[in-house]
Amino acid sequence: MASPRLQADFDRLKCCVLIPTYNNDRELKGVIDSVLEYTTNVIVINDGCTDTTSEILSQLPNIQSITFEQNRGKGKALRAGFLEAEKQGFEYAITIDSDGQHKASDLPQFIEKLETSPNAIIIGARDMLQNSVPGKSSFGHKFSNFWFTFETGIKAPDTQSGYRLYPLKQVNDIQLISWRYEFEIEILVRSAWKGVAIETVPINVYYPPTEERITHFRPFTDFTRISILNTILVTICLLYIKPRDFFRSLKKKNIKEHIKDLFFDVEEPPYKKALAVFFGVFMGIVPIWGYQLVTAIGLAHFFKLNKPIVIVAANISIPPFIPLWLYASFKTGEILFNEKIIIPQLDEINFDVIQQHLMLYSVGATVFAFLLAFVLGCISFGAFKLIAYKAGEE
Repeated sequence: MASPRLQADFDRLKCCVLIPTYNNDRELKGVIDSVLEYTTNVIVINDGCTDTTSEILSQLPNIQSITFEQNRGKGKALRAGFLEAEKQGFEYAITIDSDGQHKASDLPQFIEKLETSPNAIIIGARDMLQNSVPGKSSFGHKFSNFWFTFETGIKAPDTQSGYRLYPLKQVNDIQLISWRYEFEIEILVRSAWKGVAIETVPINVYYPPTEERITHFRPFTDFTRISILNTILVTICLLYIKPRDFFRSLKKKNIKEHIKDLFFDVEEPPYKKALAVFFGVFMGIVPIWGYQLVTAIGLAHFFKLNKPIVIVAANISIPPFIPLWLYASFKTGEILFNEKIIIPQLDEINFDVIQQHLMLYSVGATVFAFLLAFVLGCISFGAFKLIAYKAGEE
C-alpha cells in the first residue's frame, strides 16, 4: 500500500509514474510492487510483449495499462504514456525502467526536486564510477553527454538515464523524429532548445551480473541510429539554434552594448580573443568552400572560442577579397611545390583553373590561411591587450 503522505504529494502535484516494458516479465512484477509502495498513480505501457507480461498485468486490476499489439519502440511507448497521463489530468510523469535497475526508493527525490523546479525535466543521474557499470554503458554515457553539451550548451551528468521526471505540457508539444532508444536523447535536446530547464537528482542503480542482465539494446543498429540522430541535431544546432540564440540575445541588449560585450569584454583574456581571430581567418580561407562557416562555428564551440569573433573573422572571404586570396594561395603553392604555373588575372580565376591545379592550390591555400591567420592573430592580440590595458586604467 502506498504511503499516505507520499500519495498525497503525488496527487497534489498531479504526478504519475510511467513504466514502459518489453519482455521483462521476470522483473516487471517486482518493479510495479516497489512503485506501489509510494503511489498508485501508475501507468504501464506494454510495448508488444511476447512473454507473460499481459498475464501479469491482468492480475493487477488496479494498475492502468496501455497495450501495443506489436513492438513499436521505447519512444512510442513513452509518447503514448505521456499523452494518456495528460489526458487523465496529470501534469508530470516519472519514467522508470522495468528491468529492475532503477530503484523506486528514489521517487521521493524527484518529488522533492519537483517542488523547487516545477517546469524542468529532472534526470536521475547514476554513479557511473561504480565497478558494476558495464564498459559499453560507460562509453555510451560519455558519448551522449558530450553531444548533448555540444548541441545545447548545457552540462548534464547523465543524459542516458531513463529515470526522469517530465513536465507533460512542455514535452507533449514537442515534435520528434525518433521513436526507439534515441527518443530519450532527442526529447532532452529539443526540450532544452525550447527553454525547458534540465535538472538532476542522484539515484541508485543496480547492474545485475552479466548472465542475469536483460537488455534489448542492439549495439550496432541502435548506436547507428543514435549517431544519425546526433548528426541531424548538430546540423540543426549549427544552422538554426545557434544563430537563433545569437539574434535573440541581440534583442535583450542594444547592438552597441552587445558588440562591446563580445569584443571588449575585459573578463575574456586577450589571447583567447586573438585565438578566435586566428581561427576565424584560417577557416575563412582554408579550401573547404561551402562548409567553412559551419565548420568554424562547430569547432569554435568545441574549443570554447568566442564564436561571434570567429564568425566575423571568417568573413574575411567576402566576395571583394576572394580573388585576392585565391591568387595568394596559388602563389604560395608555387613556392611550396617549386613549380611555375600560368595564373590568370585576378578576375579570371575560376573553378576550372582551381581544378587544373587542385593539389597546388589546396596546399597553398592551407599554408597561406595559416600564415595570414597568424599575422592577423598577432596584430589582434596586441590590439586586445591595449584595450584591456586602457580598460584597467579606467
